Amino acid sequence: MTTDTLSKPPTGTSPCVQDLVKARITLFHCCNALGSTSLLQLKNDACEIQSVTMPCSSMTRELFLLKAFEAGASAVVVLVCPEGTCRYMEGNLRAEKRVARVKKLLDEIGLGGQRLNLFNIPHGDQSAVDAIIVQTISDLATLGPLPVA
Repeated sequence: MTTDTLSKPPTGTSPCVQDLVKARITLFHCCNALGSTSLLQLKNDACEIQSVTMPCSSMTRELFLLKAFEAGASAVVVLVCPEGTCRYMEGNLRAEKRVARVKKLLDEIGLGGQRLNLFNIPHGDQSAVDAIIVQTISDLATLGPLPVA
């Protein structure tokens, strides 16, 4: 697994800036779903994205998702291959089950399962990734800051 942090200095106004809190999004992605994090072109300059590249989304573990929140992520996004196209047969289905378990746990402990989402994207579909990031930022503006400091 590799990690990259992508951020741009805040300019203008955005949903993330309204409370002067910079949203942090951790993005777990299969290298087959999104080959290179250099492809990420953020539409919102006020948010920081930490990218974790995995050989397959089946490597997504509950502990990794929870550690991302512990490290300060406001939201976690998992990008996987479309159903039926996983190079390793069912990696994306395993990831989906793990994400569902963590969403349920986040709801139970009061952090909100809406802060964790999984998306199936075709390989290299940059416009889909951009739309997911923009939607996540918008959702965070509605959800507000994490209920714990």
